[in-house]
Amino acid sequence: MFSKRMPLGAAANFCRRFGTGMRAGVDVLRLLNNETKHGTAKQKNAMADLHQAIRDGETLPDAMKQQDGYFPPLMIAMASAGETTGKLDRTMLTLAGHLEERLKIRREFYRQISWPMLQLVAAVNILALLIYILGVLTPASGGEMFDPTGFGLRGAGGVLKFYSYVLAVGLLIVGGIVAFQRNLGGVHNLIPLLYRVPVAGPALQTITLSRFIWTLALSLDAGIGPIRAIHLGLDSTDSDFYRSAKEDVEKSIRGGKTMSETLLATGIFPEDFITAIEVAEISGTDAEAMQHLAADYDDRARRAMQTLATVASRAIGAAVMITLIFLILRMAMTITGGISDALQPI
Repeated sequence: MFSKRMPLGAAANFCRRFGTGMRAGVDVLRLLNNETKHGTAKQKNAMADLHQAIRDGETLPDAMKQQDGYFPPLMIAMASAGETTGKLDRTMLTLAGHLEERLKIRREFYRQISWPMLQLVAAVNILALLIYILGVLTPASGGEMFDPTGFGLRGAGGVLKFYSYVLAVGLLIVGGIVAFQRNLGGVHNLIPLLYRVPVAGPALQTITLSRFIWTLALSLDAGIGPIRAIHLGLDSTDSDFYRSAKEDVEKSIRGGKTMSETLLATGIFPEDFITAIEVAEISGTDAEAMQHLAADYDDRARRAMQTLATVASRAIGAAVMITLIFLILRMAMTITGGISDALQPI
């Protein structure tokens, strides 16, 4: 959100086109020149800069690094590994597949919460319509119609104020999300507590671990060393909580520890995940074993995303239900109060 980095969908499409073109034997300069026709203006400019940099003798990963963080670190590392091993087409296609899976999971999440979101939007607009109508109508006894919100909102002015309240709440939620993404005030240190939240916490942790292990598997398969591979995996979590373990990882690997021992020493991974890493190391080569483990966690991530979608749907549904109940009770109290006043002796 509000990131200057290449969007996930654009990155997946670029890797797919580039890898396919490389496999077909198309020249890199020709491929990049063609890429200047795709995507947003920012993407086209970045591709034009890549094209020019490579014409000037730069390597593809070095040219990507010069784009002020536009290209994801994993893409740069995979491009570097692909050029070093002579398998750039394979690494880019593999990365494309990984990014496409992440995009598919994200879209499935949005699809599942779309209906509850529509219900929430409908409830807000119905309430706004009610505020407007009750501001226009006049009771037979004179005066004003009752206020269903309890905040003195009536008519067109009340509708504008109501929408401003809704917008303020929405901005507060978005601001909280952005603050968390950017780790303002070191909020990522609260991640261990977040993982303890019933249902949603374990689901979030599973999704994060899936991104880590997929990145680790891709990196090892591309021929990237274990230290750099783990660092990329930590970066893929988009969390400073995980990135803080980089120094410990490097010390442990250089000290001769295995990958599972290294990750255990960081103290940020759950025991069952470390056990799975350890079994993977024993059962085969690091790259192959990690790919199998990544596939397993990919399935878990899908189920976790469904869990989060269910939690989000129920939360939104609860918000709609609470709003309706509030209105019903408010109306009932107003009507009851009116009847009580009418029964009072004159």
